[in-house]
Amino acid sequence: MIDFEINKKKDCMGCYACSNICPVNCISMTSNAEGFWYPKVDYDKCVKCGKCVDVCPVVNKIMLDNSPCAYACINKDESIRLGSSSGGVFTLLAEHVVADGGAVFGAGFSKVFEVEHSFVETKEEIERFRGSKYVQSKIGDTYKQAKDFLEQGRKVLFTGTPCQIGGLKSFLGRLYENLFCMDLICHGVPSPAVWKKYVEYREEKVGFPIQRISFRMKNEGWKRYSVSFLFEDNAEYQQTLDKDLYMQAYLKNICLRPSCYACNFKTLHRQSDITLADFWGIQNVLPEMDDDKGTSLVFVNSANGKSMFDQIKDKILYKEVNINKVVSYNLSAIKSVEQNPKRKKFFEELYKLSFDKLVNKYCSDNIIVRAKRKAKFVVCIALKRMGLLSAVNKVLRGY
Repeated sequence: MIDFEINKKKDCMGCYACSNICPVNCISMTSNAEGFWYPKVDYDKCVKCGKCVDVCPVVNKIMLDNSPCAYACINKDESIRLGSSSGGVFTLLAEHVVADGGAVFGAGFSKVFEVEHSFVETKEEIERFRGSKYVQSKIGDTYKQAKDFLEQGRKVLFTGTPCQIGGLKSFLGRLYENLFCMDLICHGVPSPAVWKKYVEYREEKVGFPIQRISFRMKNEGWKRYSVSFLFEDNAEYQQTLDKDLYMQAYLKNICLRPSCYACNFKTLHRQSDITLADFWGIQNVLPEMDDDKGTSLVFVNSANGKSMFDQIKDKILYKEVNINKVVSYNLSAIKSVEQNPKRKKFFEELYKLSFDKLVNKYCSDNIIVRAKRKAKFVVCIALKRMGLLSAVNKVLRGY
């Protein structure tokens, strides 16, 4: 008997590699009470081949010794940049692949605004993958689909979280020259069940279905981005990240997958060819590339990644930066977030309280934290009026 029981939830990140590799389709991915997917084996169908264990990227962890380099990047096309989470680099890489007859895999919204992986083959379709989605994406059968394209000799760009890229590489089992992988610096993935509850909450508040969602509207700038819901009556909800209920829960680390608090893929030595992220700290590292419209941080991790990057150089403004320095502003690249001590209670009441009451109960700052934040904000405003910009930046780093 092959032992495929997951005793600790932190040991499974829901990458779907085991369900994709199973030759008799006896593994299904089912949601638990928290809304996260875990493999379930039908042992009546199981042929005891052991492929599910052999393919697990946590059990069979790959250690790399590559030497990544880092760049600050801005897409020269202002419209693409403003419609992207940061500097608009993903679109250029995706367009290059589809122009060469390839397929691009990424995370997009379904018709009911669940987040799921799929693929596109035209320039016009790339937009569905543009922008951040702060929800765990359902991989489904996309590893199998990507392999089919690769076996046909077509180029494939597969984008996802570092653990999803790890799952894909483990599933494929060998190198493909026509495969390009791109991951991101991941804070952690929230529960699809929490996201669904929030979507339903917003629709109930307005009384109309949603027609568009954006996590990263730049109306008030890139650093203070807004969450936006456009409803079918053309009413719009828009709120900055610090005031939006869902983003409060996300940033409080209260609704993330258990594996995110002990992530096996936090490293600068990544399996992806390219890593994308927001260039937080750009105002201190390269102020000349900070106009608050979005700047991408790009890690080039491999020879394949360098080839990809070279193909888009003429369409971006870029400058190489010290990778260790920039990571100090984005520690999620190398360090897991701390689990919120109220997480268990939060999920226990997920289906008992309305979304606003749930978040207000478990995610509100205490009076001391609120007072400190207000004091820092007042100091920043005063320093800015006095023209002491360097002092402002210093305070902002701790804000």
